[in-house]
Amino acid sequence: MAGRYDPNPFDEGDDVNPFADQGKGTGKSNYTGGSFYTSSVPSAPNSRLSPLPHEPADFYNGSVDIPLDSASDLKKRERELQAREADLKKREEIVRRKEEAAARAGIVLEEKNWPPFFPIIHHDVANEIPVHLQRLQYVAFTTYLGLVFCLFWNIIATTAAWISGEDPKIWFLAIIYFILGVPLAYVLWYRTLYRNFRNESAFRFGWFFLFYMLHIGFVIFAAVAPPVVFKGKSLAGILPAVDLIGDEAIVGIFYFIGFGLFCCEALLSVWVIQQVYMYFRGSGQAAEMRRSGGR
Repeated sequence: MAGRYDPNPFDEGDDVNPFADQGKGTGKSNYTGGSFYTSSVPSAPNSRLSPLPHEPADFYNGSVDIPLDSASDLKKRERELQAREADLKKREEIVRRKEEAAARAGIVLEEKNWPPFFPIIHHDVANEIPVHLQRLQYVAFTTYLGLVFCLFWNIIATTAAWISGEDPKIWFLAIIYFILGVPLAYVLWYRTLYRNFRNESAFRFGWFFLFYMLHIGFVIFAAVAPPVVFKGKSLAGILPAVDLIGDEAIVGIFYFIGFGLFCCEALLSVWVIQQVYMYFRGSGQAAEMRRSGGR
């Protein structure tokens, strides 16, 4: 049994520095590294870096060719930009003079802005109509939209009647009412009222009263729908509704709804023409029209 203070069995004797260069000239080291290192590392050959080539004599004194056309091109482009700017200013001045001339002549350049998703008409009550007339203008616009909806519902009602076995001519007549009624109402009385409130022209009031009374007469006629054209079934009024409710209940309900819409449109239109006439008399436009007519 080994003693308590036996020497280290892995001790190899003398301490040897493995990094000591003891084999100069031979390229080998006397330290083998024990059983873990069995091969020697060859020494790197003694190498020498090759010198850099000499710089040419005219490296720092050489000249760089710079194209002289760049300066002339910049001046040419500058002149072109100045010419374009002058042309744009000239065009802006021409447009400004035309706008001023149109404003002096009472002509307003109307830009289509309504409806916002697909502009087809000019409509800017908040900026062009006086504040005290804006409410009345909005109500008049409501009557125009109401007419559009009434004629559209009339197409739905006549379509239902056609499907139930009525004459298809009533459907084609409903389409004609819509195609003609919507643009004519806008041109003949709504746009006339809009421009009249914007410019306060006495003669345009007269045209408005004429065509708006025709509008009210048509709406009342449609609400009654007398048996004048195809037994009156081309218009969703009260008389065809009563006639259809016994045989075709659903179609009769459609016609009763149309009757209600035309009645609401007629009542609101009567209120509008009354308010416009009160403004027409109170603002002195009626007296001005009489004086202009007597000349």
